[in-house]
This record gives sequence, structure tokens and C-alpha cells, in this order.
Amino acid sequence: MERPSRQRERVESEEKQDEQADEQAEQQQCPECESSALVTSADGGEIVCEDCGLIIDEGNIDRGPEWRAFNHSERQEKSRVGAPTTQTMHDKGLTTQIDWKDKDAYGRSLSSEKRSQMHRLRKWQERIRTKDAGERNLQFALSEIDRMASALGVPRSVREVASVIYRRALDEDLIRGRSIEGVATACLYAACRQEDIPRSLEEVSEVSRVEQKEIGRTYRYVAQELSLKMEPVDPKQYVPRFVSELELSEEVQAKANEIIDVTAEKGLLSGKSPTGYAAAAIYAASLLCNEKKTQREVADVAQVTEVTIRNRYQEQIEAMGIH
Repeated sequence: MERPSRQRERVESEEKQDEQADEQAEQQQCPECESSALVTSADGGEIVCEDCGLIIDEGNIDRGPEWRAFNHSERQEKSRVGAPTTQTMHDKGLTTQIDWKDKDAYGRSLSSEKRSQMHRLRKWQERIRTKDAGERNLQFALSEIDRMASALGVPRSVREVASVIYRRALDEDLIRGRSIEGVATACLYAACRQEDIPRSLEEVSEVSRVEQKEIGRTYRYVAQELSLKMEPVDPKQYVPRFVSELELSEEVQAKANEIIDVTAEKGLLSGKSPTGYAAAAIYAASLLCNEKKTQREVADVAQVTEVTIRNRYQEQIEAMGIH
């Protein structure tokens, strides 16, 4: 009968210790100005007061490397660990790879006999990395995501998210009956939406080998089955890129954002294409700022029709009260 009570007492004492530690962390103040705005430095070695700059604690453990490097080659030479795991490779980057340089450890060129031997080793290494058709299909899908992401110019984080979404779709058996390329493209579009990287469905379909209608259909199916939370695309996300490609000024960009804000508050944005809405706002802003661009120029950049720009433009200037 004593054993459960002892366990209960031990748990209660541990909970009290945790609460006391949390209270001490919350109550920690700067001894100089009594401010509680304390921040940890970038290297994690110091705790500094944000208001007066006093260093309160400098005994923290620095978990970074003990060496310094000033460029990529130095970093590669001094690093004693391999590449981090990544979702963009079918084996998560954990298998070994044989370098394609025909040189030994000292940088000397290999003989012709050794070169042919290394060529055979590389070939078999690539073959045994995928043990079955499922892994080969996954490898193909992830390489397609990487290719399309490079063509779209999206950051590395989007590729990782797209690879995770594709792996989830594969685990849920959503690929069956659909093309691998279609699902991979839909996952990349979903990742762009999740990471707030503005890429329209038209832009994604241009770098894909799948029709736009199939991409949209597959995207809706994957998003519904995986319960992906997608917020509506804000047209203002497209404005900086379109303005930059049209070589317009920051004044036009600010005016276009203002037009979008004012008209969206009046309910004009509901049910409209965000790219067409942003293009019309930029066209209207260019006229107001005396940096006129033709509807054809704006339509080519935004990949919409001139009719769309005219319709949205008329609605926006009426809502703004501009004649």
C-alpha cells in the first residue's frame, strides 16, 4: 500500500519543481533597469537585456561548431558530418553516394581500369537505392517536384512541404488511379499556397506536363482528403512581382495595394481571380501615377486576358469613386 503513495508524492514534487522553475524564468529581470525584456543572443551564448543592453548571463552552452568558415568550400572541408536528412529524396538522403569525379582521395586522376570499375559501381549503386517499383515511383515524383520548383523559383522550404504532402497522399493511397505527375504538381501548388508563395495555377501548369484542369481537380481532391487548411489567396501577394516585371515604381505598388484594400472591404474580391484582381489594380495605379502601361502588357505579365483586366478595372474605379 505504500508504493502508490510514494509514486504520487514523487510526481507531485516533480510538478512543484517544474512550476518553480517556470516562475523563476518568468520573474527573471534585469538587475540594472528591472526590465523583463530579456533576449538570448544569436549564438545562444548570452542573455542580454533588450532595453539597456546589460549582459546578464554569458555562461550558456554554445552548441555551434568550434571552427569558423567564411565560404562554402571552407565549410565543406571543415564539416565532420554529412548532409541533413531531407524529405525531397526518396531515401531521405541517408544512403551513400559515389562521387562522379574520377579522382582518388589525394586528388589524383584514376587510371582507365579504375575509372571503368568506378563507373560500374556507380551504376549498381543507383540501381540498389530503389528496392521496388514503389520507391522508383516515389523517386520520380520527388524529382518532378524538384524540377518544377526550380523552374518556378520557389525556396527550399516549399519543396520540403510539397514532398511531405506527396508522402502523406501516398500513405493514404490517393495516388491510385491518378497520374504521378498530376499528384506531384498538385502537391507543389498546395505547398506554395501553404507557404504564402504566390504562384498561380496557370504558372504551375506551364512548368508541368499535366493540363491545368487535371491539376486543379487533383489539388481539390488531395486538399479535401488530407484536410489541408488553405486560406484564400491575397491579391496583394502578387503585386510586388508583377510591379517588378513591369518595371514600375514603388508609388504604383503602394497605390495598387491601397486599391485592393479599399475595394476588398466593399466586397468586390469575393469570387474573383486574385491574379486578375491584382493586375487590374496595378493597371489602375499606373494610370493614376502617370506611369501608364497598356492592358496587353499587364495581361501578359499576370497571365490573364485583357477582358478580365477591363472588367475588374471598371469595378475597382467605380468602388473608389474615380471618374
